[in-house]
Amino acid sequence: MGPMVATVRFLHEVRDGNWPKPASSNVARIQVSLHGSLAFTGKGHGSDTAIILGSMGCEPATMDPDAVDGVLQLARANKVIGAEGFPAWDFDPDIDLVFDYDEKLPGHANAMRFSALDELGNPLLRQIYYSVGGGFVVNALELERLNAGFDNGPVHEVPFPFASAAEMLELSRQHGLTIAQMKRKNEEAVRGSSGLTHDIHAIWGAMDACVKRGLAQEGELPGGLQVKRRAKKVAQKLEQNWSNNELGPLAANDWLSVFAMAVNEENAAGGKVVTAPTNGAAGVIPAVISYFNKFNAGASERDVEEFLLTASAIGGIIKHNASISGAEVGCQGEVGSAAAMAAAGLAAVMGGTPEQVENAAEIALEHHLGMTCDPVGGLVQVPCIERNALGAVKAVTAASLALHGDGQHFVPLDACIETMRQTGMDMDERYKETSQGGLAVNVPVNIVEC
Repeated sequence: MGPMVATVRFLHEVRDGNWPKPASSNVARIQVSLHGSLAFTGKGHGSDTAIILGSMGCEPATMDPDAVDGVLQLARANKVIGAEGFPAWDFDPDIDLVFDYDEKLPGHANAMRFSALDELGNPLLRQIYYSVGGGFVVNALELERLNAGFDNGPVHEVPFPFASAAEMLELSRQHGLTIAQMKRKNEEAVRGSSGLTHDIHAIWGAMDACVKRGLAQEGELPGGLQVKRRAKKVAQKLEQNWSNNELGPLAANDWLSVFAMAVNEENAAGGKVVTAPTNGAAGVIPAVISYFNKFNAGASERDVEEFLLTASAIGGIIKHNASISGAEVGCQGEVGSAAAMAAAGLAAVMGGTPEQVENAAEIALEHHLGMTCDPVGGLVQVPCIERNALGAVKAVTAASLALHGDGQHFVPLDACIETMRQTGMDMDERYKETSQGGLAVNVPVNIVEC
């Protein structure tokens, strides 16, 4: 998502930005280089594909996954920027898209440098963008502001502002509101009641569609590891048992896992997923919601709203005080954060108090601390697909443990989040989405081009 968003943003900046355009030269070519983690795992994460799609005007929220191959073929054949409303600047992905494994750009591990060149190859405009997780993209100045604690977006006054779990719980006690109720009021202050409802259902609709598509697809995942999709075959067996009322002791766990695998097989295949909080961790939240809906006859749309509002409150606190980026803090920031969000959402719809919800999030995150990001072959397949299934299982377990308590617990969520941040800062870069350590180097692979 980040590279696609960055590409579209740069095209707009070249065409519409207030930069010193020389009267004697015109933009003729666009070039892009990927650095840091984006260089080492960019092909496995589909970053090159995303940039090409962005050059054709595609955006993550509206891109049809079934149209990707056709758009890529057109881009490679024409070798020009094909986004509607933009000049046909030269852009040959085989020449102008470079994976730079040597130069590490300052600021963030996920870095991209975009250049607009004139007819002689002289740079007219250069811009560096950083993909900071969850599809969010910032330039160097915006990153500096973020690191200094400033928000780059418009400032909105909200009725229940909280930057930590402690503040969130205190506001909840003062006003007698749940976390979801406070989050709803805050979001409504920004986008209105009808806008919020529309956006929530659009998010859940995309998640649900991804689950269903993942359960219907089969075959081998792209990338050369020859990993086969498993979700459809497993789901067919589970559905048959369900129809026969043969619910064994592992039925709930099996459904939970297959829902997560379905989403992350879609992610591995370049399908449309919802960053929750990232693509690599996209399966946890939809899996837990799908599990709740399947095993709870009384589940409703209001439950989905409460789940997502609660989860987003927890995710916002984690992102604000630590990171959701595997390139910054390892997979603890991705699947760990997703599990904390899902645990909180499940605890909320199961009737938990705000204190139990906070406890559920803490339990889930605590037991992902130190988790590295070490995708084999740079592909978001091994261990990422199964890791989402295990993250969903941990989320449900964490919610259950919290609901059996009274909300009082030893480790506050804020302390766990800070521990995750410190652990990520101490973690060797080899274990932060570079595929230079861990499973990525200890599992022999034979990449087969396909």
